[in-house]
Amino acid sequence: MEFRPWMLWAGAAVLYGLFRLWYDNWRGPIRSREIERFMARAEALWPPGLNDLDQIRRFLEADDGHEFIMVNLIRVRPGEVADPVTGQTRSSLSLLRAYFAVFAPTLIAGGGLPLLSYRKISGYVDALNVPPDPGWSVVGLMRYRSRRDMMVLATNASFLQAHELKMAALTHAMAFPAQPLSGLVAGPRLAVALGLALAAALGHLVWLSV
Repeated sequence: MEFRPWMLWAGAAVLYGLFRLWYDNWRGPIRSREIERFMARAEALWPPGLNDLDQIRRFLEADDGHEFIMVNLIRVRPGEVADPVTGQTRSSLSLLRAYFAVFAPTLIAGGGLPLLSYRKISGYVDALNVPPDPGWSVVGLMRYRSRRDMMVLATNASFLQAHELKMAALTHAMAFPAQPLSGLVAGPRLAVALGLALAAALGHLVWLSV
């Protein structure tokens, strides 16, 4: 079959459709029976006191089916610590990178994305009625496709084995979910659409010039 430019645009449309199939939550809000199954699994797998199970249940029961961002504040343990797997001494940052090497692919497989990670460069410059700064090291934003996907990841036994690396690397950690109110940054939906359209347009121009 002879090549035609429309094939480029059709291919771009198909790729974008596949991206949206992966990126968007097509299953709607989490169902009550799923909540019970996830909570039972969390109680069985998570160490006591690791997370507020009541708060997590309320978060799941209020599911609107939309994506959300998990805001993470962490304080990395200074110096070197013992690797919980090998027992060898290594830096806390290397343990955190090893944890992230397991976390990121699992997150991405479930339609999530690590959006950004910033190193803190100063203590609080504006604070109102909050506890003293414990010495936060890093703030990170992780995009989850849905609350269901969050629980699939959080109750994955293989992932939880790597969680020991995170626990050894950190002295403090805090995470809370958030949804956007406003913003000027183009999201992945628009960025991917524009990128595929640009690739198809450039291909079309190359074909015209031949």
